[in-house]
Order: sequence, then structure tokens, then C-alpha cells
Amino acid sequence: MSTKWVAGLSAIVLFAVCSGARAEEQAVGFADESGWKSLFNGKDLSGWIAEGHATWKVEDACLVGVQGPGNKPGDLLTEAEYADFELVVTYQIQWPANSGVWFRYQSPQKAYQADILEYKDPECYSGTLYCPGKMFLFMNEDPDLVKRDGWNTLTIRAEGDLLKVGLNGVDIGEVRDDLTSHGRIGFQIHAGDQFKDMKITVREIKIRPLG
Repeated sequence: MSTKWVAGLSAIVLFAVCSGARAEEQAVGFADESGWKSLFNGKDLSGWIAEGHATWKVEDACLVGVQGPGNKPGDLLTEAEYADFELVVTYQIQWPANSGVWFRYQSPQKAYQADILEYKDPECYSGTLYCPGKMFLFMNEDPDLVKRDGWNTLTIRAEGDLLKVGLNGVDIGEVRDDLTSHGRIGFQIHAGDQFKDMKITVREIKIRPLG
């Protein structure tokens, strides 16, 4: 089987998966019967604000982020703020990487992040909950929960001071913390030459407000 044929097939599969996941894009901004609504319309960055120097764009109905020129970092954040909610993010990452899903973000010093990374000291993996100034509030210590070459689903629940994160159907942990009660939701691209090949591809991000 030729390498070109395999690469072409992979591109077709990625397009089909992303496009299929955006079948509901016409309903963006409107809650379905169970209260879920999409934060990404599959077409453009409407409703989002880029901060920093990372590059964000839409490819084949997926949200894609990479470092900016000179290995520069950056964030992509919602215009709207959210307090209590459930959040589902389905993504694929190109390694090595250091990224994550911001939530209740008010500033780089006041936010939470469900990490997408492989950290050495202490050893932890995607699904770890990070808090600026407090480091990790709880950690995913099981690398087998991560689909390194496939699609992963992060789930986040923030209700009052109770924060929960899950990865691929497994509950990673929960903690009570009151650093911030509301804020924006977004994605991070970390700086550094070691992450120059990092690429995050998001095919779904949906939210259900609580209360």
C-alpha cells in the first residue's frame, strides 16, 4: 500500500469525521431538548476571540490551533462567560504537546484548565486539572486513558466550587476550589520549540448550563 494512498485516505477520513460532527451547525447558539448547545459553528470563529500569537483557523469543519511564528503561544477564548455548566470537548492532538481547555477563565492567573499534556515531574497526563498558582488540583496518572493517535473526549463539570473532569468515559477526579466562579472557555497553545509540531484539532465543543 503506497504512502500517498494512506495519507490521502487519512485526510478523507478526517474530513468525514469532522464534517459529520458538525451536522448540527445550523443550530449553533440554540439549546436542544436536553439543554446542550454548541460553542463552535464548524464554519468560522464567530463567538471566539484569539489572544496571544498562536494561529487558529477552521479546517474541514474542525477548529485547529498551532503555535505562531517563532514558537509563539496563544489562547482562543469565548466571547461569553459561563458559571455553572457541563462541557464536552472532542479533540485530537499532535504530539509532543502542551495544551488544554480553559474554563472559568478571567485571566492567565485566574482560571482553571483541563490539561492536554504529558508531564514528567510529577508524572501526569491529559485530564489533569491545572490551576495557576496552585499547579495541579488533581492528576490523571494513567497514560492508557489517553488515545494518543485518535479522538479523545474531555468532560468538565463546574457547579459552585465543585470541579470535575473526565476523559474518554472515565472520571479523573473532583475537587472543591473557589478561585473563580465564572469566566470564559477556551483553548491554549503553549510556547516552546519542543512543541513546534503541536496541533490541536477540535471537532466538537458543547455546553449545558446548570441551574
